[in-house]
Amino acid sequence: MSSRKDTFTAQSSSPSSSSARTLPPGTILGPDGKPCKICTTFRDWKPPTAGKTTTTTTRRGNKSDGDSAAQAIASSSTVTAALAASSSTAGEGADIAWRAAHCPPDVESLGRATWTFLHTTAAYYPEAPSPTQRAHMLQLLHALPQLYPCSHCADDLGARMQRRPPDVRSRAALAAWLCTTHNEVNAELGKPTFDCGRVDERWRDGPRDGSCD
Repeated sequence: MSSRKDTFTAQSSSPSSSSARTLPPGTILGPDGKPCKICTTFRDWKPPTAGKTTTTTTRRGNKSDGDSAAQAIASSSTVTAALAASSSTAGEGADIAWRAAHCPPDVESLGRATWTFLHTTAAYYPEAPSPTQRAHMLQLLHALPQLYPCSHCADDLGARMQRRPPDVRSRAALAAWLCTTHNEVNAELGKPTFDCGRVDERWRDGPRDGSCD
């Protein structure tokens, strides 16, 4: 699903809202004007704290000693800063990974899970579906804009479906429609697009080298 923020970010909310001004940058507001966790990424919901800066002093001495000491301190400070930044990044990554495994999903986790479900469902959809199967698939897809927890993601998908209705005539048609729709979303988010000629390999058969067997 799309996670475009559009006009739902805290920064673009009404200036009269004092609560919005205290929210972390990137927080998404729901239709009720309150922070929407399921519409926001973990990293935006709990942004990293600013890194601490360190100061160093040099001892008195002759010029050569001073130069050597300054160089040593500068080198030490650079290494220390690099290690601190690396440790901070690793810590933030570990925190996000822990949240993904133990906390309610954020907008990205929900989107990945939803796309995985839809692509996999399409991969096992019949080649020649019955009228009942086509009707059920349309009901499933049209229910998403009504029930999807991320409201602006749901609105975005609903608008896309109006512009280009789902094609449920066959497994190949449905898989191609979903792949194209997913690629449209990814392109707008600046993410890589997928080769739609490889949907069966990705979602049903696995790669030819047997690496997923």
